Amino acid sequence: MLGHHYTRTFLETAVASMNAGCNLELSYGMRNNVFMHIPQALAMGNITLQMLRDRVRPLFYTRMRLGEFDPPAMNPYSTLDLSAVQSPEHRNLSLEAAVKSFVLLKNVRGTLPLRARDLPGKRLAVVGPFADNPRVLFGDYAPVPEPRYIYTPRRGLETLMANVSFAAGCRCREPRCQQYSRAEVAGAVGAADVVVVCLGTGTDVETEAKDRRDLSLPGHQLELLQDAVQ
Repeated sequence: MLGHHYTRTFLETAVASMNAGCNLELSYGMRNNVFMHIPQALAMGNITLQMLRDRVRPLFYTRMRLGEFDPPAMNPYSTLDLSAVQSPEHRNLSLEAAVKSFVLLKNVRGTLPLRARDLPGKRLAVVGPFADNPRVLFGDYAPVPEPRYIYTPRRGLETLMANVSFAAGCRCREPRCQQYSRAEVAGAVGAADVVVVCLGTGTDVETEAKDRRDLSLPGHQLELLQDAVQ
């Protein structure tokens, strides 16, 4: 109603939403919310009591599974505290999830994986606006961990027994990459045995309510890629 003008009133919005299967509203703290009009919609016959029960049931089922209606002593989640955050078990699980979710499109001549035992004496170059900028590594609505837990590609590669050179290429390491330094990239990759190019968009470029007209890499990022792999 407010953003897309699909409906004209909160009552109409409540009816349309429930008919579409919606059962939860992010109300932004507004006193006059859409869900407050559900009783009126029910009284007018725009929705049925059975539909209302069908929408509410999975919400309360989830709350029951979370133990919200149990005494705190019976709820296993009540024993969790900050010691569970970034615990070794959780970090190892996060690493496993990351490794298992990688999508490898090409692996020409078996370049990957890079094995630590093969890297001593090798020269690695890591370039691009995502190579060493912790701020851009997290998606929309994502929590930001403590700095000591954040590993950028540059920081991760520097833990290996290799000579690592770095160049953002883009001014201030920004994904928009409006100002690009070809010389900076050329200096980093010139004598490298392996080049890792880190590109993308990030929430600076696209996020909720900030869509893009095309899927191209922003700014001079494509130029950076071409210069890095020549």
